[in-house]
Amino acid sequence: MAAAEPKPPAGAGAGAAAARRLARSCWSAFWDYETPKVIVVRNRRLGVVYRVVQLLILLYFVWYVFIVQKSYQDRETGPESSVITKVKGITSSEHKVWDVEEYVKPPEGGSVFSIITRIEVTPSQAQGTCPESVRVTNATCNSDEDCVAGELDMLGNGVRTGRCVPYYHGTSKTCEVSGWCPVEDGASVSQFLGKMAPNFTILIKNSIHYPKFQFSKGNIEVRKDGYLKHCLFDEASHLYCPIFRLGFIVERAGENFTELARTGGVIGVVINWDCDLDLPASNCNPKYSFRRLDPKHTPASSGYNFRFAKYYKINGSTTRTLIKAYGIRIDVIVHGQAGKFSLIPTIINLATALTSIGVGSFLCDWILLTFMNKNKVYSHKKFDKVCTPQHPPGSWPVTLALVLGQAPPPPCACSTDPGRPLDEGQSQAQAVPPPRPGPTSAPSEQMVDTPDRGAGPGPPQQDSTLTDPRGLAQL
Repeated sequence: MAAAEPKPPAGAGAGAAAARRLARSCWSAFWDYETPKVIVVRNRRLGVVYRVVQLLILLYFVWYVFIVQKSYQDRETGPESSVITKVKGITSSEHKVWDVEEYVKPPEGGSVFSIITRIEVTPSQAQGTCPESVRVTNATCNSDEDCVAGELDMLGNGVRTGRCVPYYHGTSKTCEVSGWCPVEDGASVSQFLGKMAPNFTILIKNSIHYPKFQFSKGNIEVRKDGYLKHCLFDEASHLYCPIFRLGFIVERAGENFTELARTGGVIGVVINWDCDLDLPASNCNPKYSFRRLDPKHTPASSGYNFRFAKYYKINGSTTRTLIKAYGIRIDVIVHGQAGKFSLIPTIINLATALTSIGVGSFLCDWILLTFMNKNKVYSHKKFDKVCTPQHPPGSWPVTLALVLGQAPPPPCACSTDPGRPLDEGQSQAQAVPPPRPGPTSAPSEQMVDTPDRGAGPGPPQQDSTLTDPRGLAQL
């Protein structure tokens, strides 16, 4: 006698059936289509909120996006630029007269250059031995035992010889070093060149090019009467005469010239080319601004100085003059952007504006379904579920389900009473509620908020939607 086959556990069959039902419901819901339903709610307060939100969105796009930001234009930032500078003027110090070749570094006339306003000169330096500077760490000593021969301090001025010698002045002693002697702090002489420096003139020649729009322009007016030989920059009357006095630049940057000339500093000359190429080229003009770039309120990094040396020979030995220069460094910075009408950004921003107007509908729907007194009535009127007749065996949803190896979508059971399911033998034609008589041309439903009527001679009429057992669950 054959052994009885083991039966699958009841729990496994129930789980498989539940999984199939879930798969069928998901498959059926995948093919659902949702379409908006238009309901006119006659509520003055809600209508005011809706129109105010629409008006604010419309004003934002019209005024800020299209007028201020000019979002209908195609834009290009960072123009191709060239800068040529030239400084003119002479000045004098306590010992000599200085011309451009001596106080402008570097002399090539680029967008970054320095004008020397004060120097500390250490003349006649030669290779030898001399006392180390007292500013160097551990340079002071009392005897030779305090100095280590051959020691090299990276912040010092040479290699220590191991001897302790008197300093250049005073009674203190420092370790002797081998290098360029005398060291800078021991014999430097300060000279101030800033007496005539405010009257130095600086020519800043700038030309820009926007390759996307094939547009070029410069900041010098083309004239044949020697215009540049006798003009100075003025924003109102001489905009295209880019010749600036050094004192004018420092003053516009908000600095004191005497203090800046003694400690040094960095001044930025910013040239901005913002061009609307929908207008004539004469409306594209440079705008100049001036500001200090180095942090003057930080003592450790404020000011500007550098060193250089001039070499020569005396009796066959190499000698040099070391110069520590303080000055005003000028950085010419050019930036800007150009815009011209283009259809693509215009369409994109118009579509964004029209889409954003829908925010008013979303906000009012949220207020309507959340905070209004009759929110259940509104939700019942707003959300409906419509079922189509059963698909014939040859319809495309059934065919597609069979091809994919799935069960065909089940027929939707609809009833005029949302709280009572259909009987098993009831036909689909009976399940669909008959249309209510009314004008066929009305595309929407209208709802009017009216106050509840008082007690009358007959029993009060009750809204069937308020007794709907499903209520807001349909939402």
